[in-house]
Amino acid sequence: MAPIIILEPAGGCLCDQPVHIAVRGLAPEQPVTLRAALRDEKGALFRAHARYRADPHGELDLARAPALGGSFAGLEPMGLLWAMEPDRPFWRLIKRDVQTPFVVELEVLDGHEPDGGRLLARVVHERHFMAPGVRRVPVREGRVRATLFLPPGNGPFPGIIDLFGLGGGLLEYRASLLAGKGFAVLALAYYNYDDLPKSLRTIHLEYFEEAVNYLLSHPQVKGPGIGLLGISKGGELGLAMASFLKGIKAAVFINGSVAAVGNSINYKDETIPPLSSLRGRAKMTKDGLLDVVEGLQSPLVETKSIIPVERSDTTFLLLVGQDDHNWKSEFYANEISKRLQAHGKEKPQIILYPEAGHYIEPPYFPLYKAGMHVLVGTNITFGGEPKPHAMAQVDAWQQLQTFFHKHLGAEEKTIPAKL
Repeated sequence: MAPIIILEPAGGCLCDQPVHIAVRGLAPEQPVTLRAALRDEKGALFRAHARYRADPHGELDLARAPALGGSFAGLEPMGLLWAMEPDRPFWRLIKRDVQTPFVVELEVLDGHEPDGGRLLARVVHERHFMAPGVRRVPVREGRVRATLFLPPGNGPFPGIIDLFGLGGGLLEYRASLLAGKGFAVLALAYYNYDDLPKSLRTIHLEYFEEAVNYLLSHPQVKGPGIGLLGISKGGELGLAMASFLKGIKAAVFINGSVAAVGNSINYKDETIPPLSSLRGRAKMTKDGLLDVVEGLQSPLVETKSIIPVERSDTTFLLLVGQDDHNWKSEFYANEISKRLQAHGKEKPQIILYPEAGHYIEPPYFPLYKAGMHVLVGTNITFGGEPKPHAMAQVDAWQQLQTFFHKHLGAEEKTIPAKL
């Protein structure tokens, strides 16, 4: 019998779900190399490989067999996905069109040479971003530029606004996945998209207020409040929204800030100036990358830059990568907690992830360890180690869903693995 790769689920799955990989028809204890590759929409190739040995029956099950080396080692059933690295340096895996899947090519080669062995078996695995029945609705309402993702059914559903970080544009892949869990999720652009401002000199919270009101007034969104999900700059802006705007019941921030950074934040007649940057504090790593983690003045020195979170009645969950080198996420999360508690507000839940970096993405996305920082204008290190970062992504994704279900009251949805 010729070797075959068996995937479960066989017909592809959602991008946040694991796939079970097994090989049958090998020789007893045959040494083999497994390779995975996917090409993103810009043509960059992401690849990983690992060396394995078949069992005495000529079978290999990645849930039971440890990798003997390669892109990772040990028992890592999803290692071939999270350990992928791009063929272009400083390149981040981003899904731009959520209506099409990522297509992963899996190959089994004879022996332990990643490029030299004879091809024994090959299969294609699709990783989707929209669960069956999820609806994608482009939004141009007033000034709001966004995409709304609605779960199957009539609703009303709990609403969430999803904010990404620097770079702007409109990223939908987190919102589209979350809509499959029973939430109405608005992926919100705020600059460098359509007719929105091209740069971020000043943030006017009135724009975000319009988005909150749009979502709350939508017939398929249930009130009385909505959720916020923000990463990086999106976490900073989300904190400002929760501090100044009404209608925000629960918020999850991934490696956010306690202060304005890079631009002022305005609401009505109030302005929060940005922290000063301390360019002389940036260091070079041994890999020749800039490390800017010490590159901002402390908000305890420049208190005018602190976002007045003590005004908020929102319930917060703060997810922190302890090896974040973009800025001091753990310190910022603790300062948010101190300010809330000092004013008699609810203590936020903080979850710390050792050796996780800045970009904590949905599960199984490869670590984006270093790349271009728009504000700094060069490549910097974002921190993180591949395996602990991958584990953090799986846990954070579950934690934020559980938190939103609890505080916004969605029915927990379990989407069948098969598509």
